[in-house]
Amino acid sequence: MQPAASIRTATTEDAATILRFIRELAVYEREPDAVEVTLDTLREQLASPRPPFECVIAELAAEPVGFALFFANYSTWRGRAGLYLEDLYVTPEARGAGVGKALLRHLAALAVARGCVRMEWSVLDWNAPAIGFYDSIGAAPMSQWTVYRLADAELRAFASD
Repeated sequence: MQPAASIRTATTEDAATILRFIRELAVYEREPDAVEVTLDTLREQLASPRPPFECVIAELAAEPVGFALFFANYSTWRGRAGLYLEDLYVTPEARGAGVGKALLRHLAALAVARGCVRMEWSVLDWNAPAIGFYDSIGAAPMSQWTVYRLADAELRAFASD
């Protein structure tokens, strides 16, 4: 039987590990050249009084094997906070050992403890293993919603009009 993953809060000392996981996730998601964040940026953000994100690291035998990066969102209809999972990643060699489930369960417990009404995330429509995993834990796709994004040049152009 596989030992259970331990989950701990990331610190500034984890910035290099987080960056490695972000880059590995970008490769998996077929966007290896899209990562712009730097080690210095992650260190500064993790050390700031109000970091723009929170992060937890999963370890097996004291070795980092995955992470979950998240932040608070808000439901105007419910009038309460939620938790938005930006990135969930488990190294290929640790997949199937319960690490992803341990990370999600940790975040779910954190959301409940904080009084959140929901936990949300996005998944690429071609990522069948992730979709199957999310279905298996009882998560429901929000099929009636389409994600929109305004970024980079389009964001700046719209802001200046």
